[in-house]
Formats: sequence, C-alpha cells, structure tokens
Amino acid sequence: MSQSSDPASDSTPDGPIWSYRFVPNQPARPITSEEAVEFLTAPGPSLPDEFLWLHFSLSNLRSEPWLRRYLTLPDSFYESLHSDADSTHLQQDADSLVARIHDVLFDFTFNAPIASTSLCIKSRVLISAHVRPWRSIDKLRAAVQAGQMFRSPIEVLSRLLRDQASVLVDIVRKSTKRIDPMEERLLAKRISVSRSELGSLRRILVRLQRLLAPEPAAFFRLLSRPPDWITEDELHNLQQAAEKFSAAISDTTALVERLKQLQEELAALVNEQTNRTLFLLTVVTVLALPINLVAGLFGMNVGGIPLAQHRYGFFLVLGPLLVLTALLAYWGMVKRRY
Repeated sequence: MSQSSDPASDSTPDGPIWSYRFVPNQPARPITSEEAVEFLTAPGPSLPDEFLWLHFSLSNLRSEPWLRRYLTLPDSFYESLHSDADSTHLQQDADSLVARIHDVLFDFTFNAPIASTSLCIKSRVLISAHVRPWRSIDKLRAAVQAGQMFRSPIEVLSRLLRDQASVLVDIVRKSTKRIDPMEERLLAKRISVSRSELGSLRRILVRLQRLLAPEPAAFFRLLSRPPDWITEDELHNLQQAAEKFSAAISDTTALVERLKQLQEELAALVNEQTNRTLFLLTVVTVLALPINLVAGLFGMNVGGIPLAQHRYGFFLVLGPLLVLTALLAYWGMVKRRY
C-alpha cells in the first residue's frame, strides 16, 4: 500500500499513516499530521459536527507516544493495542467507545486470514490502529477517498461494520465456489476429493466464525446503553449494520455445517471402499485356502500319499477342491449381497 502519492498519508515518522477531516455536508479532506495536531489542541471545533479519522500502524513504535501526547484516551484502548487475545470486544469507557475487532488480511489467503484492529471512538475523533492492513479498513478508506460523506464517527463505524460483512460474504462466496465441485463429485460416489482441502476450509471458516461471531452481540449490547453523544439516527444505522453482519455470520455457520456434512460423506465413502477391498481380499483368501492346504499336504514328499499311484488320482483330488471352491465363492457372493 503506497503512501507517498496520497496526501492523507503522514510525512512525519511518528504521526498517523493517514488522517481525514470530516465537515458536515462535504466530502472528507485529507490532512497532515500538523493539521491534525492543530485540530486536537484547539479549544473547540470551528464547526459543531466536524471530526477526524486518524489511522495508525502499530508496527511504528512512535505511534503510541504520539497518541498519548495529543489525545486523552482510555487506558483500555492502550491495553488493547498490546493485547494478544483473539476475543472481540466493544465497551464504553467514560465518554469513549473502545473496540477490538477482527477481519481478514488485505492480501487474504486461505492460509493466514485473520487480522485485528483497535478502535477508540469519541464524539470528535475516531482512532484506528493495526499491525497489518486488512480489507474492511481499505474499503472504508476507498469510500472516503471517493467522496462519500459521513456525519459522525459512529457512521464511519457503521460503514466499517458493513464492509466487514461484505468481506465475509465474499469469503463465503469464494469458499462455496470451491466446495460445489467437491460436493458434485461426492454425490457421484467419487472420492477424488481432497480431505485436507475440506479440513483446511472448515478450520479457517470455524476460526473466522469464532472470532467474528461475538461482534454483532457486542454492538447489540451497545445499542441498549449507548453513550449520550450518539443520536437515534446513528443508533439505527449501527443496528442495521450489526444485523447485516449477523446475517453474514449465519451464512458462515451454514457453510461450516455443509463442510461438516461433506467430510462425513467423504469418510463414509472411504470406509465403504475400504470395507469392499477388505471383503474382496478375505474372499480371495478363503477361496485359495483349500487349494493351498491340499497343495501343502501333497507337497511334503513323504510316504503314504493317497492316490499317488492311481491313474486318475490328480482329478480325484482336484474335483472336490473345485466343488468346495465353488461353494465358497457362492457363499461369498451371497454374503456380499446381504
């Protein structure tokens, strides 16, 4: 993600990697770190509804000192910056909302899909910080750059939640495209399906579901006791975004259940094929048993072998063996049928 050609990117090493200033009824304007500091240190906003969105990279060790220098943020936000826990949470701390949410990486692959970001939302500023870029943040930034207008940080948060849902739906769609051919082969009783691929898809979707499923519930809890500075319209937008995200989680759950059924069907086909192979080996062994036994007895080359001097001795021994083998073969066919 190049920053040199974007005026929203910060030119100083210790500031945000991008900053936007939102003014009512106007598209957001990218600002420099110095302009952001001037806004944050001003005694009051020049317009009543203007606010900032500041985005930081946690790989820059100077980001946190910059935040502590120019902003008064809750300790819970700074704790989330250093937390290794995967749990999603959204909590109200004094006049701020502190959140830790998850999404897929910007360069998503099915091997390493998860990234997290920490958010702090106040009435005049939205702070976001992550270690690695992820898709929803990039989609939100693209919308801002395209001129979409936001009236408050809560509207930005609602759009972020909708973008998360869209990314999750896209993952489900791509996973479904990979699963459909496997399901068709299994329905045709062909086991040319990679069990490792099915298992990998299921593990990734289960992890996504585990990390993202608590997020709508956290937003719904917020809706029951919101901060005073959130308006009814903003709450309504946030509720719609949470419902959309909850629906995407439900689609993920359905796909995980489908994968589970495909794995069970594949295991059943493999077991059936294994049982057929074992049965065939057993039948062949039983059929060859009389012949091997008699051949072993007659091959000891000791005295007293019956029919050794008889003209038709070979046929007198071979005939009963063939009859016995035929009876065993018939028993095997009946056993296989039932």
